[in-house]
Parts: sequence; C-alpha cells; structure tokens
Amino acid sequence: MRRRLTHAVVVAVLALPASASAAPRIVSMNICTDQLLLAIADPAQIMGLSRFSRDARQWAGARARNFPILSGGAEDILMLKPDVVAASDFDKRSTRELLKANGQNLVEFPVPRTLADVREQIRQMGDLAGHPERATAEIARLDAAISGAKRAAAGKHFRMLPLSRRGWVPGRDSFVGAILAEAGLVSAAGELGIGFGGFVSMEEVIKLRPDFLVVSDATERAEDDGSAFLLHPALERFYPRSKRIVIPERMTECGGVLLADALNALSAELKRVAQ
Repeated sequence: MRRRLTHAVVVAVLALPASASAAPRIVSMNICTDQLLLAIADPAQIMGLSRFSRDARQWAGARARNFPILSGGAEDILMLKPDVVAASDFDKRSTRELLKANGQNLVEFPVPRTLADVREQIRQMGDLAGHPERATAEIARLDAAISGAKRAAAGKHFRMLPLSRRGWVPGRDSFVGAILAEAGLVSAAGELGIGFGGFVSMEEVIKLRPDFLVVSDATERAEDDGSAFLLHPALERFYPRSKRIVIPERMTECGGVLLADALNALSAELKRVAQ
C-alpha cells in the first residue's frame, strides 16, 4: 500500500503544469518590451518595468504603477535577480554588457522592420513568459486588424502623408508607413525620398498635396513650437480636420501589440472621412 501511495504522489507531481511552479520572473528595460510584457505575462511574473513606463502618454501608464520601476542601470536588476531581462537595441550597451557579464539571462529584442518581425517578437515574448497561447491571441488580433483596415481602405486610392511635430515625416519604412502599406494605402513620404523618417518644410507639404495628413492627434491648440507646425494657417487651410487621419503616436512608437490598435484607429478614421 505504501509503495502504491508513493507512486501515486510522484505521478501527480509530474502531472502538474510547469508554469504552476516555475513561471519565469521577468524585468523589462525598454518601453517597447514593457508593452509586450504587460500584454502577455502574469502580473506576478513582472519584477520591474522601464523608467519611462509610467509616462502618461504611454498606453500602460496607469497599469505600470502596479509594478516596480527600474532606474535604467544594471544595479537594481542585479539586486532583483530575475530569470529573464528583456531589453532592446536602444538600451545602453554598457548596461547590457554588464548584465551579461554578471550572468543575467538577457534577451534582446531588435527593432522590428516589418509586421512579420512584429509577429515573431510577440511570439518570442509568449515563449519567454510561458504563455504562447496569449501570444497567439495577440497575433490573431493584429491579423484581424489588418483585415479590417484593408476592408476600410478598399477602393480608396488615397495618398497619405504622415506628419508630426516640427515637420517630421515618418517614412515608408516606419511603423506608420508599414500599417498604411498593409491597408493598401500609399504613403506620399516615398515621393520625398524619405525612408525611415525626415524633416520637411511647410512649402514641401503643400506642394506635395497629399489627399490626407496622418497626424497623432486632433488638437486645436499648440502646446509648443513643435506642435505649432501642424496648426499653421497655411496647413490648416488645405488640411482641416476633415482632411486629417488621426492615429495616436503612442500606438506606433513600438512594433508590438499596439499596432493592432493603430490599424483599428486607421479603419475608424477611413470610415469617418468617407461619410
């Protein structure tokens, strides 16, 4: 009887899911890895987020208050002793090298260049956190948003010019450019020879005459000189609110889960201007 009982206990322990006893504890060094981690990991797995995660402009500013904030250096991470450190190419190289030298399991997420890269990074975070099914759900959400944007743009041969503070144009290789291309819309940035991004003058914008501007908000008051560019009378004359497509910048700063929200925002705006 005792032998049978011991065998039953061993079988029961082996049958327990690995995540129940060994869910990896993770810290994130960058706002983009913050987004991935918050979307996929359990709260108990998140040991710390980047020092920018509580920025009110970020999508998770309120949620981030539930977690410790990192200083940006290696010391607090070494004290926490996480199982995984999620970082990006933008994080300080010397900090990353110091963490590696001290035996930390550092996983670096390069800047994604395509939506295929975005899918792969979502999948990678799902594997790291032990929740591949959540990553699969996020990828499905992205694919559904792409399909929705294509339907909203069907038959519309619009030339769009993404434009932000001080005349900065996110180019065809930016995340904004990527979602416009996925929807089947043309980014006029290509006509200016702009790849990832570059500055243009007011005169160049007006001369280019795109069908719509893609901007990050629809504010009617300039907070500083940078945002005043978008409210210049000459620009507003040709591009009033009805000629502006609004996709909040926080949705396109990182190539992660928020690109689905950006595509949904694009779909809603296309439907609005078509009315």
